[in-house]
Amino acid sequence: MTTLLKAENLHTYIGQYHILQGVSFAATQGEVSVLLGRNGAGKTTTLKTIMGLTPASKGTVMFKGTEITKKPTYEISNLHIGYVPEDQAIFAGLTVEENMRVAMRKEDDTTLERQEYILSLFPDLKKYWHKDGAFLSGGQKQMLAMARAFINEGELLLIDEPSKGLAPIVIEKVMEAMTEMKKTTTIVLVEQNFLMASKIGDTYTLIDDGKTVHTGTMEELIANDELQHTYLGIG
Repeated sequence: MTTLLKAENLHTYIGQYHILQGVSFAATQGEVSVLLGRNGAGKTTTLKTIMGLTPASKGTVMFKGTEITKKPTYEISNLHIGYVPEDQAIFAGLTVEENMRVAMRKEDDTTLERQEYILSLFPDLKKYWHKDGAFLSGGQKQMLAMARAFINEGELLLIDEPSKGLAPIVIEKVMEAMTEMKKTTTIVLVEQNFLMASKIGDTYTLIDDGKTVHTGTMEELIANDELQHTYLGIG
């Protein structure tokens, strides 16, 4: 099993606030690694730190054995790392088609074939292909955000809270799509919905007050009621 991404002892400040105070985890190629914890634990900041949006003051981020800790965001993105932020960040004034085309690194046959594959995962996007992003539902906007990040062939996809605010039936669709995505892309997932995380995750990292407090396989966490209660408030 190949370690694709490794974060070690990350410390990150946002203004005067010391948000990450020692986050470490690894993502294995071909798996879904889930970052779990209560609201405010530092999960979103961890993804932003990996992407260079909130640079680490201490610690290292390694991708495929090369350190990327101090690289600017555009260089990290150019390493074929996709990022789906919590707020989706689609272009509301552009159509679904235009949102997809803007995200493409190159508009060649391979990318267009990949687009057709993505539309098979998210048929709603094909239905609203010529509609502006502003007219999409919350679930459809989430699908579009994920589709844009997945349109270019990449080895790693960082996804922040894909189920947030979505109806259960839409969450099921997102889960099905991510199950397909993991066949070709390694995923690091931040997710509050433990049921969703437990169904698609292979490994987990528990973050509490900006620190990694526990890691293991998802099967181990599912069987550990004490960890679920202490760090996730479940049960």
